[in-house]
Amino acid sequence: MVAESGSFSPSAGKPRLAVESWQALGVPLDIRSFDPVTRAQIKRAHDPVFVDDLLDCRIENGFGNHRADVAASLPYTSGSMLAAAQEALRNGVGAISPTSGFHHAGYAHAAGFCSLNGLMITAMNMPALRIGILDFDMHYGDGTNDIIVQLEQQHRVTHYSQGGQRRVSGGAFLYSIPDILKRFEGCDVLLYQAGGDPAIGDPLGNWLTVEQLAKRDALVFSGLRRIGVPVAWNLAGGYQSPFENVLRIHDNTMRGAARVWLSAP
Repeated sequence: MVAESGSFSPSAGKPRLAVESWQALGVPLDIRSFDPVTRAQIKRAHDPVFVDDLLDCRIENGFGNHRADVAASLPYTSGSMLAAAQEALRNGVGAISPTSGFHHAGYAHAAGFCSLNGLMITAMNMPALRIGILDFDMHYGDGTNDIIVQLEQQHRVTHYSQGGQRRVSGGAFLYSIPDILKRFEGCDVLLYQAGGDPAIGDPLGNWLTVEQLAKRDALVFSGLRRIGVPVAWNLAGGYQSPFENVLRIHDNTMRGAARVWLSAP
């Protein structure tokens, strides 16, 4: 899953760093292998010509270059998201994909540090299920919406992106989360982008405190447990320097998930 992106974004290198940080928390982790998605699976969500051009490095990836190591990592990042969703569905509670770089990739384009849309690749490879996508990254999931519209999945995929909403105070946002979760009642599984970039101090965010982000995640995990919707979550954005500040946010998300999942009946 790991590559050197050759860009400002750290997302292609996040998986290893995040997992190493989680291993130091003392949280009981069950780390599993998984299969990368195939080109055929990717093409269920993306334009086939775009997929071949991207994976064969004929066009720029979401990081603005043609790096072969980025292309090689993409089937694994999306494969991780799909595997996490399948495991969450199986165990009825949740699973984690230590990935990011999905929601700006549209049906036939890469953009904004996102090359393939692993959220919609996951949704399109679980075709019999109702899928929820809760995107609490700082930025609007325009690529996700593009694929939903292009493939006419509005009846099956419920998508909420906080980046497309009017900015409110941190307290008002936290207060709104239970109501936001109601729209996902009846979903078979939810994909949660636990973005780190809304954090105060992030060059692309600067909205919520670290404590408010931790409360956000606690509300999401407890709320989904209450309505009985299993969740597969990933990392999404986070661009602070030093990068330990971003890892602290992702550590808190892990702690929030563990508190809810380990106490679940």
